[in-house]
Amino acid sequence: MSQDPTHDPLAAPLPAPLPAPLPAPLPDPAQQEPETFAQDTTPAAAVSSADAIPERVVASEPPASSLMRLARMMFRLAIERSHARVALVGLAFAAVFMTIGVRLIVIAATPANNSDEHRVAAAATTAIRPDIIDRNGEILATDIRTVSVFAEPKRMARTFDTDEAVELLTAVLPELNAAELRSKLSSKKGFVWIKREITPKQQLEVHRLGIPGVGFLPDHKRVYPNGVAAAHIIGATNLDNIGIAGIEKYIDNRGNKALNEFGLVAKQTDLSPIQLSLDLRAQFAVRDELVKGVEKFKAKAGASMILDVTTGEVVALASYPDFDPNEPKDALSDDRINRMNVGVYEMGSTFKAMTLAMALDSGKYNVNSTFDTRGGVLHWGRQKIHDYHATGRVLTMPEVFTHSSNIGSAKMALGVGVPGHRAFLKKMGLLDRMRTELPESAAPILPPRWAEINTITIAFGHGIAVAPIQAAAAVAAIVNGGDLMTPTFLKTDEPTARAKASHVIKPEASEAMRFIMRLNATEGSAKKASVPLYYVGGKTGTAEKVINGRYAKNRLFTTFMAAAPMDKPKYLFLTIMDEPQGLPETGGYATAAYNSGTVTGKIIERAAPILGLAPRFDPPVKPFPLMVKLGAYHATMVDGQ
Repeated sequence: MSQDPTHDPLAAPLPAPLPAPLPAPLPDPAQQEPETFAQDTTPAAAVSSADAIPERVVASEPPASSLMRLARMMFRLAIERSHARVALVGLAFAAVFMTIGVRLIVIAATPANNSDEHRVAAAATTAIRPDIIDRNGEILATDIRTVSVFAEPKRMARTFDTDEAVELLTAVLPELNAAELRSKLSSKKGFVWIKREITPKQQLEVHRLGIPGVGFLPDHKRVYPNGVAAAHIIGATNLDNIGIAGIEKYIDNRGNKALNEFGLVAKQTDLSPIQLSLDLRAQFAVRDELVKGVEKFKAKAGASMILDVTTGEVVALASYPDFDPNEPKDALSDDRINRMNVGVYEMGSTFKAMTLAMALDSGKYNVNSTFDTRGGVLHWGRQKIHDYHATGRVLTMPEVFTHSSNIGSAKMALGVGVPGHRAFLKKMGLLDRMRTELPESAAPILPPRWAEINTITIAFGHGIAVAPIQAAAAVAAIVNGGDLMTPTFLKTDEPTARAKASHVIKPEASEAMRFIMRLNATEGSAKKASVPLYYVGGKTGTAEKVINGRYAKNRLFTTFMAAAPMDKPKYLFLTIMDEPQGLPETGGYATAAYNSGTVTGKIIERAAPILGLAPRFDPPVKPFPLMVKLGAYHATMVDGQ
């Protein structure tokens, strides 16, 4: 039965009544299955009304809601079908990742032929380095941006004649070896260097050639604006800007190379400058006087240094012959080593400073002790020890030093004993390799069996060979109050240095040694370096070189060690010369006072004002009060108020 739709309350809100749907035909009971017929007890009118209501609701449903309902119906899958599809997708992903893995293995096992990969690898080898500056901020080493020219032989082979390319490139870059260049361009490599670090003019000329497969890469070139100055300290780098010597190598050993390898450095300003202890002004003065001295005395080589005894800082160091770090290949010559810390030598009588300091510090001797040198010869078994300037009398301890008596020094060392002598030199750092910031160093040469005869000869500087910088550090400790400091090439301050130092001798022994070294400058062998107004003290040393296992009397190694001012030392000056020759003006003598001593005096004269050591027109007040109190030999004659 149907109803009038105009009386349907659901149709009242509609603006116009919708036509009533046609009544659905009643099912034929005869055609229904028994179960269905039995269950369908709903009146026909109810069915018709119920069907009409949803149709009107659907007509008013928003389109978005309909789409969502449609999507849910489309993606409602049976569990069995979804498992199959997930498995299919998993197989597809596995195939993709297997393909990628196989490709990676092939790439890793096969040399890359892509020239872009070679370019990236080549550019990555050029390290960025920090500036190196002196103690006053002057640039010692820096990077500049440059370019390098490369070629892609495989590409060139397809588009350009190799011989023509060689001819064009060698015309623009005449320093290239044509045969080597032809070999490079004829290879099957994807990338080869033609020339590293070319000038802008060369880059323009190569670019104008228009050779396919030839290009440029940005590069960094290490530049040393002061040339040979401090070359042995600064060191050098290779074409890839990696340190190969000196402070440059130290920088890489401290992590700069790793920072570059991991790509943590983008530009030079990312790195803080490395500030050295050097004073460039003093460095120029030291090298200049050293070169003049080596040439004047016709020595094979020489070296000089200035050491701050209160901090252990190396203020200047020059070794000659040297090299220009802008041309590092020159450093490969055997005669261009850093003689201060790579060479080891018998230091001659400068070692007597260690012997006297040991005797005074042991408590077995004092500044007034005497030593019998009469006869001028000390017999020890089959060995004979002579004095070069024999006095033939009993000498006080200061006289042993000023007369440079081998016999007196030997008797002091024997009095302390072999174990005590060896222990003292060990404490002074003279029996072990000295390690500084410079990677280059040398171990001392010691006697294989240390007997009494070894103690005798070592007491006056024979029978043991050390690096000069080791001897300088030991003497610095003797004059600075007794604090042994490892020399450093980095700027530091006195409190920091004193905190790290080891105390090796008593202050009283240090004062006695300062007095004795000053006395030697006024009436002994150190007069040549006694520059007026700077209160200098020092000691000469002359050693015969060992040639083919024997001492050669006409081939000398000379040393001069000085400090100033001796009442309160600030700087130690050391000069060594290898085989200097006697001159007419020296009376034919080639001993230390005439060459190394003279050069040291000139260095003090030039460098002292630069370093702030003001000349003193009045003598110091009570420079050695303990020596005066003890009544030491000539204590009242050493200038002082």
